Amino acid sequence: MRALLIAATLFLGLPAMAETVVVGLSRDAINITANFEGSEILIFGAVSRDAPAPEGDLEVIITVEGPSLPVAVRRKDRRFGIWVNTDVVEVDAAPSFYAVATTAAFDEVITQTEDLRHQVSIPNAIRAVGIGVEDGESFTSALIRIRERGDLYQTIEGGVTLRNETLFDTSIQLPANLVEGDYRTRIFLTRGGNVIDVHEQDIAVRKVGLERFIYNLAHDRPLVYGILSLVIAIAAGWLASAVFRYIRT
Repeated sequence: MRALLIAATLFLGLPAMAETVVVGLSRDAINITANFEGSEILIFGAVSRDAPAPEGDLEVIITVEGPSLPVAVRRKDRRFGIWVNTDVVEVDAAPSFYAVATTAAFDEVITQTEDLRHQVSIPNAIRAVGIGVEDGESFTSALIRIRERGDLYQTIEGGVTLRNETLFDTSIQLPANLVEGDYRTRIFLTRGGNVIDVHEQDIAVRKVGLERFIYNLAHDRPLVYGILSLVIAIAAGWLASAVFRYIRT
């Protein structure tokens, strides 16, 4: 009787797990050095099926999300002929980097309800619960525009290639000004706009070499860092003055 119950449970569980995603990354770690100019991550995978594919188009959404941090968004206004900051809103948490790539137009691959539930789109990935709705929308929209110009926020509709509803791949460009931390990669499978499977994997972004030394010194021993910076500045000024005097003579 117990075996029959177990078999029945497994059988009933099959439809929910009929399609799952298997993922690979070209790199699972990125080292930030003194000459780091950005990087490219290739994300690829396949859809594993325990049963024939159901009706409806299969879609894939891939997101890469950097560490979320509080951020102050300022609004400027023209006062007495000059532009000054008039309003400041503290956004609770905003991803330092966020890219979302899809197999088709975003509205076609996921419903608004599923987007809100999984926080897939860029606006839904930003948490601003402590401000009013009207101000929240205007300030978060401004934050998105600013970070889009710096390639920190990317929406790549049609950027995921899906072959025979089985194999998929995309590439995400990471800019040079990355924040150190774990970057969460998520892959969503959807049918009819509904999420049927999610896979998550982290990419470690770390400073190494001289960048790591300077970062640790500035955070762990700020007094030593300040004195060292002053000594270097004085030495550089003296060296420049000596070279200038030598050239004149």
